[in-house]
Amino acid sequence: MLPLLLPSALAVMAGVSLVIQQVLNARLRVALDSAAWSGFLSYALGVVCMALLALALRDPCPSWSTASRLPWWSWSGGLFGAVFVGLAIVLVPKLGAAAFIALLVAGQMLASMAFDHFGWMGLTQRLLDGPRLIGVALLIGGVILIRR
Repeated sequence: MLPLLLPSALAVMAGVSLVIQQVLNARLRVALDSAAWSGFLSYALGVVCMALLALALRDPCPSWSTASRLPWWSWSGGLFGAVFVGLAIVLVPKLGAAAFIALLVAGQMLASMAFDHFGWMGLTQRLLDGPRLIGVALLIGGVILIRR
């Protein structure tokens, strides 16, 4: 249990930072009167921060030969991140932070269950079983209670 304490606390902190990010991006949208530009500025600062992290860690830049061997879909994470940030910027003010995050987690869990069950994109296959189905049902019930 103790070895999982720090990773669990960090995961909770990541969740908190996600809520803060979405609220800040939504406020930036209002200030700039543009969802697209607020998302762009959010990503621009993120790119700078990741570049500084890579420099601080002294991570070598990957070679072109290594990068070119990756499957085409390996490069699409930024696209899905942009979809997430863009939708969050528009939806957080409409739904509220709690409902948005509850729906976000429900979508993540449903997609995660499918990816695990079918072993998509190289994941180890973990079949859907009774306890997982009960967990999904409880999660959906929680979303309904938060959204009401």
